[in-house]
Order: sequence, then C-alpha cells, then structure tokens
Amino acid sequence: MKRFFYLFLFFSIYASVSLRAQIGESRSQLSIGGNAGFSFASVDFEPTIKQGQLVCPTVGLTMRYTCEKYFSTVCALQMEVNYMRLGWKESVMNSESQPLPDNYQREIGYVQLPMMARLAWGKEQHGLMFFLLAGPQISLYLGDTSKKSATWTLNASGNPDRPNNVYQQYGMAIERKIDYGLTGGVGMELNTALGHFILEGRYYFGLNDIYNNSKKDVFSRSANRVMIGKVTYLFDLFNQ
Repeated sequence: MKRFFYLFLFFSIYASVSLRAQIGESRSQLSIGGNAGFSFASVDFEPTIKQGQLVCPTVGLTMRYTCEKYFSTVCALQMEVNYMRLGWKESVMNSESQPLPDNYQREIGYVQLPMMARLAWGKEQHGLMFFLLAGPQISLYLGDTSKKSATWTLNASGNPDRPNNVYQQYGMAIERKIDYGLTGGVGMELNTALGHFILEGRYYFGLNDIYNNSKKDVFSRSANRVMIGKVTYLFDLFNQ
C-alpha cells in the first residue's frame, strides 16, 4: 500500500499545482458522462501460467475538469468510477507442455477508481482532438466466478496435470481484495454542439498481487494486466 500512497500523493500535488497555475490560458470546464467498452485481461503469474486474453465488458461514469491551456496543450484532470471484470483464461497444457482439451477461466469483479492527468491537442470547440492520459488507479474487489470444462485431466496423484505441477490456482480464493497500479492511454475526441464523443485505448499495470506472495505461498507474483478499448460520451455542466 505504501507505493499506492506515494503515487496518490504525487498525483494530488500535481493536481493542486495544475488547478492553480496561471502560466497559460485559464479554463474552467466540467464535463460528465458515461463510458463503455471491453477489457482484455490476464494475470502476470510467477511461476508462469500460459494464458490467452480474457475478454469482458466494462462500464462506468466519467468526470473531467479542464483547467488550463498551455501553448497548444489543453490540460485536464479526469476521474472515473468503473465496473470491470478482470482475471485470466488459461491455455491449458499438461506437464509435458502439450495442449489439453481442458479449459479454465476466472473472472474477478472490481469497482475501479482511476485518477488521471490528461493532455490534449486540437480543436476544443468544434473538431477533433488527440490526447494522452495517465495516473494511479485503485480497485475494490466485489467477487469472482470460475468456469471449468467437464474434461479435467489428472495425473497419477489425482491432481490436475499441469506444467511445474502448478494447479493450486483453481481452488484458491482471491486473497487481496484491494488492487492498485498505474493506468494510461491514448485516444481521440470529437467535440460537437451535442457533446464530446471519445474513443480510446488504455493499459493497466497492476502493482499489487491478487494472492499472497511470501516465500511459503504458491505464487511470488500474481498481478493484473489489462488492455482496454472504450468509448465515452461527455456533456458540459459548465464551460467558462
């Protein structure tokens, strides 16, 4: 948690400075709306578990405050409250690294709170803008579900036949209920009289693990990794 605290402190200081800076042209625009899209999730396991991409929908609310234009760069702060399902989908192999007919996936539900700085270039009122955004994110665990095939290949000991004899993840409950890390992305925004229409791609790099990671535990690492594609619609509450 200390790493997240330092990231949050850095972001808070950055936000405070941005809101008070008078170097560029002042802006005061508050926009709110909704977002929806798909996540392409995996978990960075150590020992390694071979995986494909777990595809799940995501939906949420977005709030953005635009505070300044510095030369051609429009600066804003963006916060979201999202519901997203992460997890992993295994490409199941046996102990000889041969594909098996078995399949397994675990979906983990989170409420996510990303807090990001946003830099944009282009036409603010009527036209197209391109942007970068990045910042810390914290997520709260809501629950999880798993799907397992009827076919389930076992070894002579009666355990799943897997590389490095790693199969404990199938019965393990999620041990760490708070996830945190860094998120960032790129996108484009069409500004019209009807509102802001946004298309973006984003990546999330988890800094915490979903399982405990001491020397006596099964995994030394088990962090979320997610690519996200989403669309967002915002309308202005005020624009001064």
